[in-house]
Amino acid sequence: MGKGKLEKFAQLDAMPHVVQPSKEEILGTFRLRGQWKSDFFKSDRPLVVELGCGRGEYTVALARREPDKSYLGIDIKGARIWKGAKEAQAEGLAQVGFLRTRIEWLEHAFAPGEIDELWITFPDPQLRWSKLKKRLTHPKFLRLYQQILKPGGKIHLKTDSPDLYVFTKQVVELYQLIVHADTADLYNSSILSPALQIKTHYESLDIAGSSRIHYLCFTLPEQIGNQDLDSLLKEKCRPDGAVD
Repeated sequence: MGKGKLEKFAQLDAMPHVVQPSKEEILGTFRLRGQWKSDFFKSDRPLVVELGCGRGEYTVALARREPDKSYLGIDIKGARIWKGAKEAQAEGLAQVGFLRTRIEWLEHAFAPGEIDELWITFPDPQLRWSKLKKRLTHPKFLRLYQQILKPGGKIHLKTDSPDLYVFTKQVVELYQLIVHADTADLYNSSILSPALQIKTHYESLDIAGSSRIHYLCFTLPEQIGNQDLDSLLKEKCRPDGAVD
């Protein structure tokens, strides 16, 4: 591990707004589960969580635009979180925090209904069919989010991947999710709010080569399908010639 990374990790350890629980801590009795507002943010403001926050650019930018909420960026890579954590610290953004953990462990980090709103910004689209269940809008993850989101809590997806956008629309239709906003070309749409105008470094790279940003905002129904629907979704997405 390089000297730069070691220095960043040392700085993260000293930041009170960064939480880095061990696997044993997060899967055990995690001290902040159910206590994020009271013990960490010390405020009853709505809690907004960004999944796979990377450098924390979106988390910090949201806090600048809407300071009446608390924001928590989640990523497993400490070296990425460091940048956003440093910016929040330098700007005195007390309503910003970061959690270093795996998305698969969310139910251990948060109590039922503890999160008010979720953002999924430019996640890995996991384009291979064999990795369908790794897409962050797959029903496997939606069921996880349902456990920790308050009833009616909104989920925002912002992506440059046409494939992930189309896949998520298939999920929306098949599982009867409640859509609040949907556009295949965000920056040329009528729904461009200040929160949606935020552009990250990753977005500027246009890795997908689509030159358009896709956006969906939805809430979850009380029940998110079953294994039969999951199998149907898998078949709908199966490429020609693909075998299990």
